[in-house]
Amino acid sequence: MRLGTVGADAGSTPVLVDEAGCHPLNRLPGRERDADVLDLIRTPLTAAEVSSLTSSEPMAMPAAWLPPILHPPKNVICVGRNYVEHVREGAAAVGRAAEVPMVPVFFTKPHTALIGSGAVVEVPRDLASELDYEGELAAVIGVGGRGIPAADALDHVFGYTLLNDMTARDRQREHRQWFLGKGIDSLAPCGPLVVTSDEVGDPQRLRLTTTVNGELRQDASTATMIFDVAQLIATLSAAITLEPGDIIATGTPAGTGLGFDPPRYLADGDVVTVAIEGIGELTNPVRFV
Repeated sequence: MRLGTVGADAGSTPVLVDEAGCHPLNRLPGRERDADVLDLIRTPLTAAEVSSLTSSEPMAMPAAWLPPILHPPKNVICVGRNYVEHVREGAAAVGRAAEVPMVPVFFTKPHTALIGSGAVVEVPRDLASELDYEGELAAVIGVGGRGIPAADALDHVFGYTLLNDMTARDRQREHRQWFLGKGIDSLAPCGPLVVTSDEVGDPQRLRLTTTVNGELRQDASTATMIFDVAQLIATLSAAITLEPGDIIATGTPAGTGLGFDPPRYLADGDVVTVAIEGIGELTNPVRFV
């Protein structure tokens, strides 16, 4: 299944996307509020049951989406330095020797940073003069748990989506931590769809690209992750109980603006597109205010 969330009557509703179009879902069983993909994960429903909730006539594909999960149970969980070449470009940018991590490097972004595909990344100029992009594959947990073995970890994944781990490099550098520089409102574009794991297959065999105004900047295979999706889930769940709807962004490959000499940060009016084969495209314009 390919599932997303769209605005509806000043609220939100999940949609099923298939060859025929975009199908809003009728009221979910027991739902008394606006809904998103998280409601479908928590229910849970089979593909046939989801299809039975769709309207007979598809709607036009929206120009702008909401993030597929509006309020994940936790902050968005992110991984830093998970591709060797990105480790090297980051180290070179600050004049240090590259050190490949021995264990995953985790940090988080608040849910208030989430926006959907087509939405504007809107950042105050005094907060981000060095705004960067980071295209990533994100796993969405379907079955929670703690102490999940790596061998079983992918069975706990509901599906996969795209996330742009945008970063205000100047704020990140000034505060010597990642949360503020990466957690500014709108700096976590996500979606547009969550594609269920049965359709994606092996998450370590996907091509990821990022373009800025149509220019290719990032191009890598998820096979080159230092820590694969199963390892990330096992490491996290050894300490933290994972819950349905948790989003785990798995790190970005080389080609970020920071990695160029001189750096190529985003400018007002730039359009960034992250794409992963079989999952889709996440596109967002940038506006400084």
